[in-house]
Amino acid sequence: MKRSVAEEQGMVAAPERARLDGARVSAAPEPTRLQRRPLMVVIGVALVAAGGVLGLWLWASASTASEVVAVRADLQRGQLISVEALTTVRITLDPQLRTVPGAELETLVGKRAVTDLAAGTLLSPGQVSDQVVPQLGESVVGIPVAPGLMPAEPLLAGDTVRLVHTPGQAGEVTVAPVTVTARVLTVTAGDTHTVVDVVVSSDQAAELAARAATGDLAVVLDSRER
Repeated sequence: MKRSVAEEQGMVAAPERARLDGARVSAAPEPTRLQRRPLMVVIGVALVAAGGVLGLWLWASASTASEVVAVRADLQRGQLISVEALTTVRITLDPQLRTVPGAELETLVGKRAVTDLAAGTLLSPGQVSDQVVPQLGESVVGIPVAPGLMPAEPLLAGDTVRLVHTPGQAGEVTVAPVTVTARVLTVTAGDTHTVVDVVVSSDQAAELAARAATGDLAVVLDSRER
């Protein structure tokens, strides 16, 4: 019995289709299995924990910080305090440290520095004073001092000095020089002379001013040791 051409083609094509289907099945990639990396998991957990601790520390620091007054520009003893010389900072403080609250900054303007204050330091209540200069029984006298008649060491507010009346160019010293002890208030450099404002007792002010007018006063800086 003869088979038709279509039947013979079908018999030939069936094995070929089976072979191709098997090839496609074998060529299909196997699903990739996720590989766990214990080290990366540990690192991730550690980073999350560290972030939480850091956030907690920042929150605790911010909640316990205080705003206090600090010195923005250098201040010398006796110098008048301006608003530009001060600022406020927010830091965590030792309870035993005496500071000035930031809200009181404006109350310090117009007062004077009791000690030399360096920029960047925290201000304490005892470092400023509201005493008026000159006080009762004192006077301020401006002394023009020629070059060579004052120390090369810069004079600072609060320094104790002796003002010595020199003979100038008139001749030799034949008698003991007249001296006046004073306290430096401010020092202002000029083109030809340096003007030193000094605080003296009121009963010495008139004579000192008269001698200062001659331009023959020398400034002697006494010890700063206290």
